[in-house]
Amino acid sequence: MSQAVPPKFQRGPAPADVAAPAREKPAAWKRALPWLITLVCFAYLYSRIAGQAAREGETVAAFMVRIFQDVSWLRWLGLMIPYSAFFFLIDSAVVWRIINWFNTRIRYADILPIRGSAYIISILNEQVGKGAMAVYLNRRDGVPGWQVGSSMLFIMFCEFFYLLFWATVGVTLQWDHVPPVFHSIPAIAVGASIFFAAWVLYFRGKLAPGLELRDRQIFHAFRQANAWHYLGVMAIRSPALLMAVVVYTLAMRLFGVEVGFYQVMGFLPVIFFGTTIPGPFRAVAITMWAWLFPENPGEMAAFGLVQHNFFILFNAAIGLLFLRRANREIFG
Repeated sequence: MSQAVPPKFQRGPAPADVAAPAREKPAAWKRALPWLITLVCFAYLYSRIAGQAAREGETVAAFMVRIFQDVSWLRWLGLMIPYSAFFFLIDSAVVWRIINWFNTRIRYADILPIRGSAYIISILNEQVGKGAMAVYLNRRDGVPGWQVGSSMLFIMFCEFFYLLFWATVGVTLQWDHVPPVFHSIPAIAVGASIFFAAWVLYFRGKLAPGLELRDRQIFHAFRQANAWHYLGVMAIRSPALLMAVVVYTLAMRLFGVEVGFYQVMGFLPVIFFGTTIPGPFRAVAITMWAWLFPENPGEMAAFGLVQHNFFILFNAAIGLLFLRRANREIFG
C-alpha cells in the first residue's frame, strides 16, 4: 500500500509558520500493559498445566506434545475453515447493513474487500481493524470519517448486548452446569437492559433533551438509530454465534474434552469478550478456557491457543485475497 495518493486526496502544503504537532508516544505503562497481562496469563496457564502433567507422570513438554498428537487435525480443519468463511460473510453483512442505514448506499459485494482487508490489521487488535474500515470508506466513497467512525462504534456497542443476550440464554439453560461466577450474568443483563432503553431514548431526543452530547459527530449513527436498528444488528450477527457454539463444542471433543452444546452457549460469549482485552496471542481468552475446565487445563490451553489464533490468522488470509482490490480502490 505504498502507491502515491491520488490528487483529490492530497492535502495542500501546510503554512510555513505553523508547525505540525508532534504525536505523543503512549505512556510506558500503557505500552507494557498488554505484555504484562500476557505474562500473568501464561504464568497461570503454566502452573495449571504443570500440575496436570505431574499428576500424569510427564514433563510439561511431553504432556503438551501428546495432547497435540492426539488431535485429528484434518477433522479440526474441516470444522474451522467453513466456520471462518461463514463468520466472514455474516460479519460483512453486519457492516454492509449499518453503512447502508447510516452512511451511504453500497453493495454487499463491495463491503467484502473492506471487511476482509481490515482482518489483516485485526491481528493486532479488532478495534484497530474497525478503524481501518472507517479510513477505507472515507478514502474510497468520501464518507466523512467521523460518520463512519460512528457506525463502527455502533457495531461495537451492539456486539456487547448481543454477546450479553446469548450469555444470559446459555446460563439460564444450564444454570447448574456453568461456574457459579456466571450466575451474575442475568442480573447484569437486567441492568444493561435498563441502560439500553435510556440510551435509545436519549439519542432519540426523548430523554434529557437539553444535553448536547448527542449532537457530536461521533454519535451520528446513534442519533439516526431506533430500537429496531439495534435489534436488527443482533439478529444478523446471531447465526455466527450459534454456529460457533456447534463448532467449538465439536472441536473441544477432538481435544478429548466432553462438553454439551448448551454448556458452551453459557460461557462462549463471555470468552469472546476476553478476545477484546489487550494482549498478544489472545492470552486472556486462552486462559479463560483453562479456568473454566480446571480438570483439563492442558487440553483447554492447547485448544484455546490454536482455536483463537487460527481464527484470526485465517481471517487475515481471507483479507489477503482482497488486498489488491482494496489497494486499487483506495489509491486509484
